[in-house]
Amino acid sequence: MPEMTWMEVRDAVNAGCGVILPIGATEQHGPHMPLCTDALLAGRMALDVAKETNMIVAPTVSYGFRSRPCTGGGQTFPGTTSLSGSTLTAIIMDVVKEFIRTGFRKIVLFNWHFENSNFIYDAAYNVFDDRKKDYPDLKLLIIESPFSELKPETMDYVFEGHFPGWGIEHASIFETSVMMYVAPELVDFSKAKDDQAEYYPFYDMLPIPTRISTESGILWKASLATKEKGEMVWKEISQNLIESVNMEFTRWEKEN
Repeated sequence: MPEMTWMEVRDAVNAGCGVILPIGATEQHGPHMPLCTDALLAGRMALDVAKETNMIVAPTVSYGFRSRPCTGGGQTFPGTTSLSGSTLTAIIMDVVKEFIRTGFRKIVLFNWHFENSNFIYDAAYNVFDDRKKDYPDLKLLIIESPFSELKPETMDYVFEGHFPGWGIEHASIFETSVMMYVAPELVDFSKAKDDQAEYYPFYDMLPIPTRISTESGILWKASLATKEKGEMVWKEISQNLIESVNMEFTRWEKEN
């Protein structure tokens, strides 16, 4: 969409295309990956899904809700640039309203940053609740996590029998592998390392103690990442998303 002219967007709307809004973050991902990791992956996955679902991809929302120590390393790292929940919600609401004004009636909100969850749903709910009477053909699909689970054989292959949990996996095997597959030019694997906090509590604390994060920003074992692992999970996730988007909008169109 950002590379299209306004006339091309108009024609896409008239042809019944939907729009995907990728949502990421600007957040540290260790010494081996860039701050744009979440935003880049959200945008790239949205492009892969759009090719198979009659969608176009909007510019990515590249700032997200503040990072937490046990899932993203926290706000103590230079470069991590975050929004408050109310600001993120307001941005998404305004963008979705603009999509509706433009004429889009099939809208997908696609997130790749764990901490954005719930704020995206709140924004979507508020807009839909406000606009549903005026636009009975409006449908929003909110994907706050790229997947619910991976196949057991995929999990065994990627984590080699040692899965620490998705929060702790930040900047580690999964994300590093995916970046090695999608954007290898942005990964300096020579700087990838294994790291671990003193412990990972199920609660948060303020002020943030250093013992529940790591010095590197890697929360687990980045050294076990490979391009092949990234390719496997990327293709599985993208196929599941394509099937879900097509199913939900096809079913909705038949029912209406």
